[in-house]
Amino acid sequence: MSNIRSAFANGKAFIPFITCGDPDLETTAKVVRAAAENGADLIELGIPFSDPTAEGPVIQGANIRALAGGVTTDKVFELVKELRKDVKIPFVFMTYANVVFSYDAERFMARCCECGVDGIILPDLPFEEKDEFSAVAKQYGVDMISLIAPTSENRIAMIAKEADGFIYIVSSLGVTGMRSEITTNIGDIVKVVRDNTDVPCAVGFGISKPEQAQSMAAVSDGAIVGSAIIKILEKYGKDAAPYVGEYVKEMKEAVAKA
Repeated sequence: MSNIRSAFANGKAFIPFITCGDPDLETTAKVVRAAAENGADLIELGIPFSDPTAEGPVIQGANIRALAGGVTTDKVFELVKELRKDVKIPFVFMTYANVVFSYDAERFMARCCECGVDGIILPDLPFEEKDEFSAVAKQYGVDMISLIAPTSENRIAMIAKEADGFIYIVSSLGVTGMRSEITTNIGDIVKVVRDNTDVPCAVGFGISKPEQAQSMAAVSDGAIVGSAIIKILEKYGKDAAPYVGEYVKEMKEAVAKA
């Protein structure tokens, strides 16, 4: 079983997203540990990028702060190496194709393997172009996580059939961010996914409240939350870890009820 699959082995998964280096890498380490201790099943780690096109203003702000603080891809790898001394749950990088490309794809995947990163999400990489990275990712045991959006329609089956790790279902159109309600019929998308693969799927984009996480996990295998966590980091800065831990605990409890 891939390490990522293990995140879904004990019921519905809660997956927090954290931008590395916002406000600094020391705080990121504390926040990741707090999330893991409070029930996170898998953690998405954002490698900051200067033009994060899939992100709304909240996560864009986190990227800008992290880059201004001098965070580099190498420093993120070192952070993961350090975290792996005691954090055992799966880690998945979320970043942009350009970050991997400019680092050199093979070198990047080799370092993922060496540091203990289980998968990677590249939201700006079209499905049709994923072969550029997926062969080298496979070689190093890194799962390329596929995204399925409400606009994927007749491509859902095709994407699902080739999926590894887990499938990231984008709940709504547009960029990341908190939404008051999610109107997409996630159930229909999940049905097509289930008909074509046994790879688990989790829903993200727009989830911030326990009841939203619970309703999304009820129709899928888990819920992903980013902007709401970044907002906690924005508010509390270097003291954010216990507050993030508390939030993760509450969200995990909600997802577990689904």
